Amino acid sequence: MLGDLFVVGGETDGGRGLVALVAHVHGHLGWLAAASLVHPAVVLRRVERRAHLAVASSVALVTGAASLGAWLYPAYRESLRALVFLDARALGLAFERKEHLAFGAVFLAWSGAAAYVAAGRANAPASVTLRRASHRAFVASAAFAVVAAVLGTLVAARHAF
Repeated sequence: MLGDLFVVGGETDGGRGLVALVAHVHGHLGWLAAASLVHPAVVLRRVERRAHLAVASSVALVTGAASLGAWLYPAYRESLRALVFLDARALGLAFERKEHLAFGAVFLAWSGAAAYVAAGRANAPASVTLRRASHRAFVASAAFAVVAAVLGTLVAARHAF
């Protein structure tokens, strides 16, 4: 089984190992990313505010969480996906939506960061428009990330590596 390849020491000790550890870190990092995305969403309400650190750190956290999720996906697909759907189809479908929302959160965070950087290089009217677009992207990214974190937690509470 693919999940067995990633277990520390080659032992399958009830789901403990590298995959379980990475899944645990992924969950915590996902919640931290969701919380961190709220910061630029709030700070960028005022177009004149500078938020370099808030933008960079939130994009880094959400990208890191998503990268761990992408690394975990093959093990999830092979080891847990069928069990989740057999146990509770609605929960399985919710987890599928979680993946889509997480992708949307990453995409919107990067879009917000791109608009924020472009606003710093643009003339006055375009700068204001780009800052507003950045704010809206971070608001949507934070909302997507929070819902994705909730759905991920619901699945993890019933099924884990």
